[in-house]
Amino acid sequence: MAEQAQYEELVRQFSAFGAVKREMGRMLPSDCPAGCAAVLTLLARHGEMRMSKLAELLAVDMSVTSRHVAHVAERGWIVRSPDPADKRSRILLLTPAGEDRVREMSRRTTQLLAERLSDWTDDEVAQLTRLMARLRASFDDCRTPAITQ
Repeated sequence: MAEQAQYEELVRQFSAFGAVKREMGRMLPSDCPAGCAAVLTLLARHGEMRMSKLAELLAVDMSVTSRHVAHVAERGWIVRSPDPADKRSRILLLTPAGEDRVREMSRRTTQLLAERLSDWTDDEVAQLTRLMARLRASFDDCRTPAITQ
């Protein structure tokens, strides 16, 4: 197990990582802030879904999700269709314009990462990717409620 000082340094690095996220956010189109970009990205990755599932994946309140969904729907990037199983619910689906927007955002962020990590080896980029995925999985495990008997 790591020592206390290592965890403290890790906390400092997480705080500093905010600058990286902000720069990546500046690469997004001005009409698609980070929350809306997350909505589009999740729909592209997971396909159509209910708003409640989207809120769960975003890990934000339903009211925040509703604002993001309204923003992207107004721009024609998603459609909200009645859920055949529950007419009170809506199913969210990317439109072709939304798919184009996701591809453009991906192109921009990929280009930024390629520029900033140009002096990294392929192995270093792969190692960072593996470690970030592992870290994310560790936190996802923490959000899973314990089953009581």
